[in-house]
Amino acid sequence: MYIIYNTMLTTTISDFRKDIKRYLDRVTENFETLIINRGKDSGVVIMSLDEYNSLNATYHELSSKSNEKD
Repeated sequence: MYIIYNTMLTTTISDFRKDIKRYLDRVTENFETLIINRGKDSGVVIMSLDEYNSLNATYHELSSKSNEKD
């Protein structure tokens, strides 16, 4: 069994612009999540499509009526 730990990267928008390919490669190849800080209390999260689809599937499963507890 393999366990993949999701790591989180952080950067500024300026650094992201300078090296966008490297950041996107890390996100897609290493299952990392990238947070781009855009000022105080503001930011953007970038994740791979696989990670996004997995989160949506989990949300769907957890929110379905058949999984509700009485």
